[in-house]
Amino acid sequence: MARMPSADRRRQLIEAAIRAMTRDGVSRTTTRSIAAEAGVSLSVFHYCFDSKQALIESVMATITDHSVTLVKEAIRPKATLRETIRAGFQAYWDHVTANPGEHMLTYELTQYALRRPGFEHLARRQYALYCDTYGELIEQLRHSVGFELRVPVPVLARYLAAMTDGLTLNFLVLGNDSASADILDMITDHVTGLVCDHVQPAAKD
Repeated sequence: MARMPSADRRRQLIEAAIRAMTRDGVSRTTTRSIAAEAGVSLSVFHYCFDSKQALIESVMATITDHSVTLVKEAIRPKATLRETIRAGFQAYWDHVTANPGEHMLTYELTQYALRRPGFEHLARRQYALYCDTYGELIEQLRHSVGFELRVPVPVLARYLAAMTDGLTLNFLVLGNDSASADILDMITDHVTGLVCDHVQPAAKD
C-alpha cells in the first residue's frame, strides 16, 4: 500500500464512508466495510479515527462542505444583489438534485445520532454547523457586495438553514422538484427584502 499523508488518508476514508453509508445505510456500514471501500486495512482506519463517532462527525462536516464549496463560488457578485443570492441557492439546489443519496444520508445521520446514546451531541453539532455555514456565507456576501441587514446575521442564518433543510427533505420524500424554483425565488425575494440600502465604500482622501 502506498504511503499517504495522514490528512489525505483521512479524507480518503471519509469519502469512502460517505459512499458506503449512502449505498448501504448508516446502521449497516461498519468500520471494516469502510476500510474495504477505501481499499485500506482496518488498522489504517483505526490509526486515522479513534472511534466511529469521530468518523461520523467528519462525514457530516464533509457532506456540508461538498455543497458549500459550490455556493461560495456561485455568490460572486453579479449584476444585482438578488441575482447573486439566487445563484447561491441554485448552486445548492443543483447539488441536491445531482446527489440525492448524499443528502438523504444527512437525515439518516441525524436520526442515527439522536437515537444512539452518547451520539446525540453530533446531531446538535450538525445543525449548528448548518447555521454557522450560512452565517459565513452571509458575511462573505456582505463584505463582497457591501450591505447591512434588517435582522441579525445569526437569525437569518438559522432561517435559511431551516428553509433549505425543509425544502431538501420535501424533495427527497416526494421526488419532485417542479415547485423548487418558485420556492427558491420566494426565499430569495424575502432575503433581498431584509437588506438595507447598500453601504457605499468610504471615500479616500
